[in-house]
Amino acid sequence: MTRFSFLLPLTFLVLAGCVSTPHTPTSTVTAEAFRHEAMASPAGQEVAMYALMLLRTGYRFGGKNPEAGLDCSGMVTYVYREAASIQLTGNAASLAREGRQVELSGLRAGDLVFFNTLGRPFSHVGIYLGRGEFIHAPNSRGSVRIDKLTNQYYAKRFEMARTLLD
Repeated sequence: MTRFSFLLPLTFLVLAGCVSTPHTPTSTVTAEAFRHEAMASPAGQEVAMYALMLLRTGYRFGGKNPEAGLDCSGMVTYVYREAASIQLTGNAASLAREGRQVELSGLRAGDLVFFNTLGRPFSHVGIYLGRGEFIHAPNSRGSVRIDKLTNQYYAKRFEMARTLLD
């Protein structure tokens, strides 16, 4: 057996982890979905407020703290750890398996919103702030910012929302 014989099974495992069924959102993103929004829980308000303190923090792929820079999942895991004492790990796709799914009409501040921005399911995540807005660390050309779910770019790529808070 050669020293590289482990690569073939490892390659299959990696590829199997990348295969997933495409997700079709159950709701269309329109302004109407946010008209009768429920009040956020105290924990959700805390998560949203804490996230707002990160506005304009620089982006860094794999970044997990504001001093070094944040990517989307790093921002979410940092905020939830600091504001809600909830330990999360992993990328956007693994975060999409946490908590429970909520419809757009049931979104509350502090919930997570997921998008397909890289041609694969759940490749981006942000924190919902309320009134159709979310905060996220979009890419290496920017910093933490607020966008609207009704923005054409994000509305087309929206996949689902999940809550980790009760």
